[in-house]
Amino acid sequence: LMMKSHANLTVLKWAILLPVSFLLSACGEGQGDDLDQFMNNAAKDMNMTVESLPQVLPYVPLQFNADTTLSDPFKARRVASKGSALQPNLNRTKEALELFPLESLKYVGTLSKKKEVFALVKTPDNTLQQTKIGNYIGPNFGLITQIDESAITLKEIVQDELTGDWVERVTTLNLLQE
Repeated sequence: LMMKSHANLTVLKWAILLPVSFLLSACGEGQGDDLDQFMNNAAKDMNMTVESLPQVLPYVPLQFNADTTLSDPFKARRVASKGSALQPNLNRTKEALELFPLESLKYVGTLSKKKEVFALVKTPDNTLQQTKIGNYIGPNFGLITQIDESAITLKEIVQDELTGDWVERVTTLNLLQE
């Protein structure tokens, strides 16, 4: 039994060794000539000159606010003087339309009740609010001074960027044309 397995092992060795030797002999000389030829000719086609780099211009920094139209963001704003005549009432309870930016509100029409004119204003959450002269609208303490068929006129109180004093400005909210 031992003799038979030894013979099987020898046959198995030859069965593996012969195909491997044929494969190795295929990799011998004479093979890969096209690859060698390509490698030899590849260097002949190369351009050996390198384009020069473009000239690097020196960095010229720009001075912040050279024309002095902006206030310096790193300096504290001046606080309005206590004796300033114009001051918003910060203790007043805010009205519903003061919670929205003025740009997001849409004037859609008017309504009259008992000889009093109300403006109909659409908010960003698609609700319709009634407001009248004397009410406040927008974040800048906008007091409604006039309501007509084409616009709502407001008197806003805003803080001046340079001096810090409170100033008035007139703003209108035009009727939405659809």
